[in-house]
Amino acid sequence: MHILFRTKKMARVFDSQTLLVQVYGLENARLIMRRMSVLNAVPSLAEVPATPPERRHQLKGDRAGKFAVDLKHPYRLVFAPVGDPVPLLADGGYDLARITAIEILAVEDYH
Repeated sequence: MHILFRTKKMARVFDSQTLLVQVYGLENARLIMRRMSVLNAVPSLAEVPATPPERRHQLKGDRAGKFAVDLKHPYRLVFAPVGDPVPLLADGGYDLARITAIEILAVEDYH
């Protein structure tokens, strides 16, 4: 899958194991690298497991339109589908099999 980043700073941090550890701590840095490996390896969002350990899930409420995968509880890697327009199903839901690009937005505890 094609992966973009919200900011250049975030792209720089995610490109460096040392910076990931400095910013997010050792355990979250390791999990971020694993999740990024999965996201890079799959052709579409549908291929990202919805079961643990990744647990891809769609967010609701004020985070509607975004997705997340689990890191060290309570943190999540939050991202949004990219496309013009974003592929949708007839019922208005996301067509995960046709979402082939995402933008990484944050690592956060939104609970």
